[in-house]
Amino acid sequence: MINEPLPAMTSHPRKVLFLVTEDWAFWRHRLPMARAARDAGFAVTVACRVNAHRDRIEAEGFRVVALPWNRRGVNPLTEIALLWKVIALLRAERPALIHNVAIKPAIHGALAAGFAGSPPVVTTVAGMGWVYASESLKARLIRPVVTALFRLLLNRPERRLIVQNPDDQAFFVDKSIVQADRIVLIEGSGVDTEQFVPAPEPAGRPSFFYVGRMLRDKGLADLIAATRLLRDRSIPLRVVLVGEPDPGNPASLSADDLRAWEAAGLVEWWGHRDDVAAVWREAHVAVLPTLYREGVPKALLEAGATGRPSIATDMPGCRDLVVDGQTGLLVPPGDAGALAAAMLALAEDPPRRVALGAAARERVVARFSSRVVGRQTAAVYRALLP
Repeated sequence: MINEPLPAMTSHPRKVLFLVTEDWAFWRHRLPMARAARDAGFAVTVACRVNAHRDRIEAEGFRVVALPWNRRGVNPLTEIALLWKVIALLRAERPALIHNVAIKPAIHGALAAGFAGSPPVVTTVAGMGWVYASESLKARLIRPVVTALFRLLLNRPERRLIVQNPDDQAFFVDKSIVQADRIVLIEGSGVDTEQFVPAPEPAGRPSFFYVGRMLRDKGLADLIAATRLLRDRSIPLRVVLVGEPDPGNPASLSADDLRAWEAAGLVEWWGHRDDVAAVWREAHVAVLPTLYREGVPKALLEAGATGRPSIATDMPGCRDLVVDGQTGLLVPPGDAGALAAAMLALAEDPPRRVALGAAARERVVARFSSRVVGRQTAAVYRALLP
């Protein structure tokens, strides 16, 4: 049964090892999975690049091990050296199960497992990301290599691939990359619906918030173009960007790009904020004009849990959360005019915003909460462990 918790263990706990590129990525997206393992009695170790979140992760009772992941790196010698570090880590930690998150940890973790006792391996791919979305030469060269390695490494009885939406599930099956019986659909990374709770709309001009990494692939240029269209019509609204550039991602915008938009009066750029629940209380509408396949966007989950409607592009992941006309509005990707029209429609209709936001909250609680995701992840672990 998918919703049954793992039986708790009281002595000599077995270990789950998470391989994640960045400590912030683990903290922001993987806590429900790790907490589910911890609460069932597992010891949890997180191997990641350590920046600013070690203390928070350790305060959850998880052990942190530093690994020098480089998300942009493709140098074979560097990657071989990293692979040996992962193998040494697995031999030292002796985990009962490895949980890899994202493409590079998926490959290194699955390869290393074969040299370290072959423990069960779970891999989570949250959206298809830059490798499959970008048409740059680098991405097109890497893509067939990643596909071949996934085909080789993930189609084994003791391994499972977790995807976050049906489109990604179909992608891996239809292209014969991963067998259907090795794939598990778990919708999203979970959101704490007790931390993110409904709040009344703030006073003032309608405010449209984007919360996330500052990437071109997130459609931020389209958001700026839509904002220009509305400004030219003297529509009174605010557009707020919350988050930072991501130098580890080839699609990252620069701080200079963001400052230029702010200087032109198009946006407010708030940078990084830890108090994301408070941020969403200041918004009227969430906006995500992404150009690539998402998993299930965490920002839209948090906005929905706060009772805020979303405007998003009709892309995998977004359309699984945003039901057009019921919990928000969907627009075609890359269409600034359609995005501006959707923003105008919600800017001018407060009762509709409130109704869409209430429906979004109901949908998030029922299908995407941390409790739901934790139970479903625990069921995957249980199925692989004796």
